[in-house]
Amino acid sequence: MKFTFVLCCFSFCEKNFPNGDVYNGTLKGVVPNGKGKYSWMDGTTYDGEWEEGKMTGKGKMFWTPGAMYEGDLSGGYIHGFGTYTSSDGSVYSGAWKMNSPHGIGRKQYQNSDVYDGCWKEGVREGIGRYRWGNGNMYVGNWKHGKLCGRGVMKWSHGDVFDGSWLEGLRHGYGCYRFSDGSYYFGNWTKGLKDGRGTFYPAGHGDLSSRRCSSLRLEDKRKRLVSHGSSVSSEESVKPNAKRSLSEKISNRFLRSSGSISRRSSLNDQCSLNVSTRELISSDTSCEPSQFYDEAPGEVDNNTIACEREYMQGVLIKEWIRKIAKSKNKLSKFHGNEVKKKSCVDFFEGHKSYLLMLNLQLGIRYTVGKITPVPTREVRPSDFEQRARIKMYFPRKGSQFTPPHHSIDFYWKDYCPMVFRNLREMFKLNPAEYMMSICGDDGLRELSSSGKSGSIFYFSRDDRFVIKTLKKSEVKVLLKMLPHYYEHVQHHENTLITKFFGLHRIALRHGKKVRFIVMGNMFCTELRIHRRYDLKGSTHGRFTNKDKIDEGTTLKDLDLTYEFHMDKLLRQSLFK
Repeated sequence: MKFTFVLCCFSFCEKNFPNGDVYNGTLKGVVPNGKGKYSWMDGTTYDGEWEEGKMTGKGKMFWTPGAMYEGDLSGGYIHGFGTYTSSDGSVYSGAWKMNSPHGIGRKQYQNSDVYDGCWKEGVREGIGRYRWGNGNMYVGNWKHGKLCGRGVMKWSHGDVFDGSWLEGLRHGYGCYRFSDGSYYFGNWTKGLKDGRGTFYPAGHGDLSSRRCSSLRLEDKRKRLVSHGSSVSSEESVKPNAKRSLSEKISNRFLRSSGSISRRSSLNDQCSLNVSTRELISSDTSCEPSQFYDEAPGEVDNNTIACEREYMQGVLIKEWIRKIAKSKNKLSKFHGNEVKKKSCVDFFEGHKSYLLMLNLQLGIRYTVGKITPVPTREVRPSDFEQRARIKMYFPRKGSQFTPPHHSIDFYWKDYCPMVFRNLREMFKLNPAEYMMSICGDDGLRELSSSGKSGSIFYFSRDDRFVIKTLKKSEVKVLLKMLPHYYEHVQHHENTLITKFFGLHRIALRHGKKVRFIVMGNMFCTELRIHRRYDLKGSTHGRFTNKDKIDEGTTLKDLDLTYEFHMDKLLRQSLFK
C-alpha cells in the first residue's frame, strides 16, 4: 500500500497549461517537485530543481532577450550563489539574496569595468575595488552604489588621492599625490579644495611620503566625513520572470520587479565584512599603501612647503615655510608611544575589528534586554556594585545569545537602569540608539591624539563616540554617577558630556576592555574651522604657530575671539 501510494504521488509527465506554458518533469500531486523544466509562452525557461511548486536548489534560467542565470534558488527566488549574464554582456558572479546581489561578488560590465567587493540589495555597498576600462582604479568604501568614506583613487595618468569621499566627490581630509611627485594635504568640500592645506613640491618626497603613510592617523584624528563616487548607483540586477505558473500551482516563482527591502542581520554583515577584507587583501595591488611605495630618496635638512588656503576651490592665500626634518621624533613615537597603548597592544589590526563586533553584539543585547522593562524611578541600589548585567557570548551562540563571527567573550553592563533613564532624559530613542551603533554600517575606528592610548569608535552617523577607559577611570565615573544623574535631572539641556552607557568586554584568557558611549559634540552639518582644548589655565597653553594647520587642536591662549551672545541665551548658559 505504501509503495503504491508513493508511485501515485510522484510522477513524471508533461503538463500543458491553457495559456501556452509547458512543464516537463516530476510532480507531487499537481505541483512540480524534484527535477523539471518549465517553459513560458514568451520563450523564458527554467531547468532545474523544484520543491513543492517552487524553484529551490540548483538550476538554470534563460530569458528570451538573451539573459541567463545559473546557480542557487530558494523558494522561487534567486538566493545563494550564482552567475547572472545579462543581455548586454555584463556578468555578475557571487552571492544573492531575494533576487538581488547581496554579499561578496564580482561584476564585469559591458564597457570592461570590473567591480570586486560587497553588495547590498543589488548595489555596491561596503568595501570594494572598482577598475575602470580606462585604467583608473578605486579601492575603499561604498554606500548606495557610490564611493563613500575612506578610499584611494588612482588615475591612469599617475595621480593618486587617499582620503574621504562623499557621493563620488572628494569630501573631507585627504592626501593628493600628483604624477610629478608633488603632494597636497588638505580638505575638500564636494570635490573642491576648501580651507587650509599644505603643498609639497616634487623632489621633497621623503617628507611627503612619510605624511602619506601617516594619513591614517591624520584622518582618524580629524573626524573624517565618511562619504562617496563618480560612478552612479545602478539598478539592481533582478531577472524578470512570468508569474503564471505560481497561479496554477502553490506560489510565485520569481518576483518580477521592484527591490526587496530586507536588511541583513548583524551576523550576516559581520561575515560580509570579514570576507570582503580577505578578498581585498588577497590582491596586494589594490592596497592603498601600495600607491605610496615609491621612495623618492633623501632630501635636505629643511623642506620647503607651501601653505595654502582655498575657498570653494579658489586659492585665496599662499605663503612659504620651511619644515625641519625630525627623524628622531618620528622614531620616538613609533618606539615609546606604542608601548603605552595597553588596549591597542591586543586589539591591533583585525583584532580591533573583532572588538568592534563585540561592542555591537553587547550593546544590542543590553538595549534589547532593558528596553521592555517598565520605566521607574532610579533607586540607590541601581548605583551599587550588584547593579550589573553579565552575559557570556560564545562564538557558536547560546540560549540567550546569537552565534557570531567574533571571538568568545564575556559582557558586563554597568548600572543599566541608570543609563536607560539617562538616555530617556536625553530624549534618545532606543531603536535609533541601537541602529546607529549596531546597524549594518558598523563603526568607524579612530586613534587617540592624546597620551591615553585609548581606542575610539565613531558611529557611522557621527552621533556617538565610544572610548575605551582604564579601570581607574571607570571607578571615578561610577563614583560620580549619582551626582551626574541628579544634575541631568535638573538640567536636561546640560552642555556637559552626555553619557549613554558604560560597558566591559572580557576575553576568556583574562584581557578586559572597558568603554563608555558618549554623545559627539562635533556632530554638525557645518564645517568646523577651529577646535580648542580649553582648560582654564594660561601656563603653557599656546600652540607653536608653525605647527598650526586646520586639524590642529588649539589651546587657551590661542583663543583671541570675543563672543557676543543674546542676553537671554547668556543667562541660560551661565545658569
